[in-house]
Amino acid sequence: MTELDSNRPQKVVIVPCSGIGKTYGTVSREAAYIVTEDIRPEETQLVALSMLVLGDENARAALAANPAVTIDGCKLACATKMVQESGGTVIQDFAVLDVYRRYRQFKPQGIAELNAGGLQLAEAMAEEISQVIDQLKTGGLRATLVQPDQGWELRGSAAGSADDGHPCEAPNG
Repeated sequence: MTELDSNRPQKVVIVPCSGIGKTYGTVSREAAYIVTEDIRPEETQLVALSMLVLGDENARAALAANPAVTIDGCKLACATKMVQESGGTVIQDFAVLDVYRRYRQFKPQGIAELNAGGLQLAEAMAEEISQVIDQLKTGGLRATLVQPDQGWELRGSAAGSADDGHPCEAPNG
C-alpha cells in the first residue's frame, strides 16, 4: 500500500441518487449540486449515476483516479453499489434518511421542486459531506491507493453511513 500524502487525490467524486420522482432522490441531487457548485467546487467533481450505468469512460476514469462520496436516497443504495461495480471506492456513503433523522425539523416535500424544508435538508447534508471532504484533504481521513487497479482504501472515520432499512419516500406531513 502506498499512502497518498503529496499524491492525494485531486478531487473527491460526488455521486448522488438518481431517484427520479422521489423526494429523497431530489434532496440527494440538490445536496450534490450545493457541494460541487457552491461549497467545494475546486475539490469535488459531480458524476451522474446515469453515466456510470451507461459505462461512460470519463465517469469510470474519474472514479479510478479519485475516491468517491455517494448520496443514496433509499435502501437500494444504487449510487453506492454502482460506484463499487464501476471500480470506484466509496470513502463515505450518505443516506438521505439518516441525515433527515438528525434534522427532523426539515420536512422535505416535492419532487421537481423541493419545499423550503427539503432545501434546508439538502444544505445540511451538503455541510456534512463538506466536512468529510475537509477531513480527507487535511489528513483526518486518509485515502490510500492500495494498487492502481484496486482503488482507494479509507483510513480514519467519518460520520454518517447508509441505512439499509429505510424507504425511498419522504414522510408525509
